[in-house]
Formats: sequence, structure tokens, C-alpha cells
Amino acid sequence: MPGNFENRYMRKFWFVILSFTLFISVAQAQPKHTLDKIAAVVGASIILQSDIELKYATYLAQGNPPSSDVKCQIAQSLITQKLLAAQAIIDSIDVKDDEVDNEIDRRMRGMISRAGGEDRLEGFLGRSIIQYKDEIRPDIREELVAQKMQQKITGDVNTTPEDVRRFFMKIPKDSLPTFNKEVEVGEIQFNPKLTLAEKQAYKEKAEGLLKRIQNGEDFGAMARLYSQDPGSALQGGDLGFADRSTFVKEFAAWAFRLKAGELSPVFETDFGYHFLQVIERRGEQVHVRHILIVPAVTPASLDRAKAKADSVYDFLVKNKKIDFSTAASYYSDDKETKYNGGMMLNADNVETRTTFIPTDRLDPQVALMVDTMKVGSIAAPALFTGSDGKKSYKILYLKSSTNAHKANLEQDYPKIKQYATNDRINRKLSEWFEKKRKETFIKIDPEYQACHELKGWATPIEAQPTADVKP
Repeated sequence: MPGNFENRYMRKFWFVILSFTLFISVAQAQPKHTLDKIAAVVGASIILQSDIELKYATYLAQGNPPSSDVKCQIAQSLITQKLLAAQAIIDSIDVKDDEVDNEIDRRMRGMISRAGGEDRLEGFLGRSIIQYKDEIRPDIREELVAQKMQQKITGDVNTTPEDVRRFFMKIPKDSLPTFNKEVEVGEIQFNPKLTLAEKQAYKEKAEGLLKRIQNGEDFGAMARLYSQDPGSALQGGDLGFADRSTFVKEFAAWAFRLKAGELSPVFETDFGYHFLQVIERRGEQVHVRHILIVPAVTPASLDRAKAKADSVYDFLVKNKKIDFSTAASYYSDDKETKYNGGMMLNADNVETRTTFIPTDRLDPQVALMVDTMKVGSIAAPALFTGSDGKKSYKILYLKSSTNAHKANLEQDYPKIKQYATNDRINRKLSEWFEKKRKETFIKIDPEYQACHELKGWATPIEAQPTADVKP
């Protein structure tokens, strides 16, 4: 997509989003008074130079190149966050403690994983994880409150077909985006399934670990050594606070049945064999840790999956006893597509539930096979390896294929509607910030007044109070 179109219609207020998507840096553990310069004053709130430097440290830590422009964008994002948070107080918008806990836990899991364990992270922080969580809580709460305020401001944005048409007609012809080749692809997936006999050794391993913990061995240490859940093993199996919808039903049943400190027996889910321990319960939120043992796929189980896939393929192509959509809903092991007629959804536009996927966004294995298929054809079962290393057989169906082309309303209405909606949201935010910054006292340090993004944001000198605002 041409940069001018994207910059104009999609990124006008990306700096607002920046403050909500940057992770808290490990460097944020350093006390804020190490950099005592006030970068900006927004109403009754202050933004320290350290606040900006720490966000910038996160930007650099993600492998991005140094850029003074990014500091300007971070400064503006923090100012807009303060404006949103101040309005949220007036509008009685708040976040629950559980929401803050969940967000802190989510971020901490990422930091612990990148650091290589809790002990190493605490070494980097120079303090305990519990202490660090307490320190970042006010900042996380403000971010979440600002997000809710922004959602309230833009919540009534609605885009009609006529709005979409007018938006499209205003785009200069030489600025129309070019969309890559897109396809609609269906799949029927066949996962290898183990027999009870094949799974027995893995169940016994989980039961043996549970017995050792019941006899006094440390749960966290055992999880780090033996759990096969890559998302929680390094955290001692800790999953943080979550509600029922976060877990598969078998896991949720035990998580919400037990009292704090109690251990579940070994139970099975689609992921493997688990047992868990409840750490704390807060209403409809539960804090648990678990150990997962994943049974290994056997050659025999793969052979069984292939035989089933071949049989279904015969029903579809040779005998024509069933259509693809029905076969997918009945036979597919992929829960994300089986109830959608087997059709894959564009992961970049899940909210629109579009089935049109650019070929460069497909799984490379799928893209390679689709490239040789004719529209309407069904390919024979083939072995695929997922990003998690798991193998399965798939039958692919190419429903449609659209070559690369300049945007037009007939072919690209869903995409253009999304652009038009984003444009309306950005305009509404722009109007809100324009009005709000004129009503709010804003003082910006000279270093940031030179930023293009902050031109006109500071309250004029003649309107400023004679005494400096102190932190």
C-alpha cells in the first residue's frame, strides 16, 4: 500500500496508540527521581524526563534505530494520555483492580520470559517482582483508564455505505492503494490422535510429578524443570489472574472448583495432561499455576490421521458424497475454521471476519500449495507442520483468487470501509484533543516545544501562571 495513503488515513494518531502498546521497560525499575527534569505539565499532572527516556529505552530494546522524532512522539503520547485520564475522572471512568492485575501479570510474564526467569529479572530490576508490580501499578492503571476514555469518545462512530463511498471518492486517483493478490482458502485439518495405550506413559509421568509435589517438593521448581507449557514454565507454571473464558473448559472446571493452596488431580485437555494449584481467588478471577505434559506424536498416529484424510478426500472429490463446508464442520480438528465452513480468516482483520487473505500473509506452506491450484479445486491431503512444531494433515480448497489491483469499491468494500472508519475515529480524536488542550493548562519544556507533533500544544505564555508548577 502506498505510504501516502497509509500515512494519511491510517496513522494520523498512531502516537496515541504508542503509549498503549509499548511495554514497560526493565529500565523502568529505576526510581523516577534519577532524572528530575519536568518535561511537561498537563493540568495537575507532570511528565518527567525519565518517563520519556524509559519509553524510549523500550523502543531501542526492541531493536529499533535511535531517533529524536520518536522521543517527540512519545512525549505527545504521554500528554494525550494525561488528557484522557483527566477527563476519565470527570466522567467517572475507572478500571477494576482485576483488570489492572491481569495487565500487570501479562506484562510481567513477557518480561520474565525475555529475562530468562524470575531470578534473573529480579537481578536486573534490583528488587523483588512483588515490589516492582506495586511500583508500576499506578502507571498501568492510568494507561487502562485512558484507553477506556478513548473508547468512550469514539464509541458512537458509525460508517454508512454512503460515508464509505464519499471517503473513497476523495482519495486522489494516483494515491489509491494497490492490494496484493488475495485468495479465499478453506482447510480441513486432521490431527494425529494417540490411543489410550500410547498416552498412558505421559499420564503416569504427570501423576509422578504431582506425587512428588504432594510429598513436599517445590511446585515452581518442578514446573521449570518439567512443564512443557512454553508460556508459563519459566515462571514456575504461573498463569496469573484470569477468568473462566481464558481457559479450556476442563482446566476452568478445576481452577474454579478448588480453594487457595489446593492441588487438582491430573486431568486431560487438548493440550495434554495437566495438574494445577490455585494460588488466590478474587470473585470471578483466579490465580493459578500448572504443569503440562504433552504426549509425543507417534508414526502410527500420523498414519491414522492420513488414512482418515484420504477417506474424506475421496468423499469430496471421487465419490462427491459431501460438500467441503459440511465436511469441514464434521471432520476438521481446527476449531478456528471448522465452524466457518472450513474457511480461513484474515488474521490482520479478524474483526471484519473477512476470508480474503493476501498471499504474502498466508502460511508459506499453504501459499506454496495454493499457488499451483485452480479456483474451485480441492488438493489431496498433505502433511503440514505448525509454528508450534505440531504436525497434521490438511485438505485445502481454493474458493477464489483475485490478482493484485488498484483499490475499487466493488472488490474492496470491506477494506475501504475499515479505512473510512479509522479516518472518522482519527478525526473525532483530533477534534477532541484540539478542544481539550485549549481548555487545559499545558506547559512543555523547551526541548520538546521544538517537536513538530507538539506545535501549538503548550498554553501561551501570557495565559500561564506566574509561578512555576512544582511536582
